[in-house]
Amino acid sequence: STPATPTPNPPRPPAQPARPTTAHSHTGTAAPPPPTPPPSTTPPAPAAPTRYGTLIGVSLGPGDPGLITRAAWAQLQRRDAIWVYPARSGKTPSYAFGITQRAGLEPPAQHQELLFPMTHDGSKLALAWAKAANTVLPWLQSGRDVLFLVEGDASTYATFSHLARTITALDAAAPVQYMAGVNSCTAATAHASMALAEQDDTIAIIPAAYGVAAVNRLLPDFDTLVLMKIKPLLDELIDWLQQRDLLAGSVFVERVGAPDQRLLAGQELLALRGSSVNYLSLLVVKNPHRIRGERIKGCLKKTSPTSTHTAATP
Repeated sequence: STPATPTPNPPRPPAQPARPTTAHSHTGTAAPPPPTPPPSTTPPAPAAPTRYGTLIGVSLGPGDPGLITRAAWAQLQRRDAIWVYPARSGKTPSYAFGITQRAGLEPPAQHQELLFPMTHDGSKLALAWAKAANTVLPWLQSGRDVLFLVEGDASTYATFSHLARTITALDAAAPVQYMAGVNSCTAATAHASMALAEQDDTIAIIPAAYGVAAVNRLLPDFDTLVLMKIKPLLDELIDWLQQRDLLAGSVFVERVGAPDQRLLAGQELLALRGSSVNYLSLLVVKNPHRIRGERIKGCLKKTSPTSTHTAATP
């Protein structure tokens, strides 16, 4: 018999493209969850600080590094705080920073000058304070302490109070600390070997910018006048001292405690007429002509004998 011829296989149809996977199968059941991704190797973001940094007004005294207090010296040894210090312009070095340099203190890695122009223009001053506050505030909010270096005492005619007030207006939670220091008034009288006040003496500290007439009105009520910021009115003040017979008890001190300190007393003040003096100058005026009124004798309340309780003797 003749063998059968094998039948050839029919050609296969072309492969169909795979259908995209959907979230649900045709039966309506949920698809298995996607695989869990591997853990991230990126470190977590740093946690927010648990506290604000503190803005600290570090009083350096008027110029002599020996008058820096122990408390201020301890703050200036810190390496974790930021120093800031005022300057009148980019061309004028900071007087406060200069005190630390004469003291041999090394500034921390981060320190910055802040510009505060010498002007009576309120808008310019407000702009300078706002710019300084916006520089300092982010450091405080990140937990860094900021040391504001102040010549003299931080609470007395100092730029620090303006900066502190501007910062708390922007963020009331930012803490502020004043450190007490030696002011120019007490340093000046010490250098002049005179007492600033004795017993019941009265003292007035007056910015001379109010004018000679204002100073003259205050004279009858005070034994000692300390006139600050006298540069623009020096000639008028010298004339006034002569007219009121006060020259003998007056002392002029310029840049007290600095290497170029200058001190003139009594008749020596007449040599200052027509000259230019440093902004950091003051006059101490003793008033021997003041007429004192009646003063209350004693400050302690006395107890009458009838109300005194005597403990029994055992």
